[in-house]
Amino acid sequence: MRNYKEETEKRVEFIRNTLKNAHADGVVYGNSGGKDCTLVGILCKMATENVLGVIMPCQSKRNYDEDTVHAKKAAEQYNIETTTVDLTKVKETFENALCNEDITKTALSNINPRIRMATLYAIGQSRNYLVAGTGNRSERYMGYFTKWGDGACDFNPISDLTVKEIYEFLRYLNAPEEIIKKAPSAALFEGQTDEMEMGITYNSIDNYLLNNEIDEEDYKILSSYHNRTKHKREPIPFYKNVDENC
Repeated sequence: MRNYKEETEKRVEFIRNTLKNAHADGVVYGNSGGKDCTLVGILCKMATENVLGVIMPCQSKRNYDEDTVHAKKAAEQYNIETTTVDLTKVKETFENALCNEDITKTALSNINPRIRMATLYAIGQSRNYLVAGTGNRSERYMGYFTKWGDGACDFNPISDLTVKEIYEFLRYLNAPEEIIKKAPSAALFEGQTDEMEMGITYNSIDNYLLNNEIDEEDYKILSSYHNRTKHKREPIPFYKNVDENC
């Protein structure tokens, strides 16, 4: 187990330095009431008073009920400023604009995190705040995030932590137990959970990342996800003329 007292101090210092180097006045992040954003919110609040958590319900019933309740509870416990931006009508307008196109269900569900990203950057730019990322190591390895959606951020203070370590960290910081215990879900559609959608548990993913142990069937799923999402983890390829000096 990591030394979470030390981890807290290092990450808080990282956030402070990031803000200082960017000449930014604070941090904005998406507060979905989940484990990752809760940890990010706590660490950012330890680094600066200027932290805004944005609750962004979008179509899913869980967004309006359980997720909002948990998001507000975490914000109240750690004294984090909160605002709510309802994006359901925005998503519906987007869908209507695409009605003549052959858009897949997955592509439609990925609109949600992309309009959330646009929301965070609009607020962040207006306040001179940086957008904090909330993705963890396990999700990143699997490519289980939306490119230019929840994968977009100015900095990420938890990207090296597996889901197992996120839970340990949250318990160290006395986060609400109901947030720790609920099934991880992006709530992109009704009844969705991360593990159901991926077909593999976070426990299996983390056991591979931390101990290099995994059974054969789970490894097939893990390696398939990792290989086909490689482009998500790499910089944008830019064509460069060999005669250019910049």
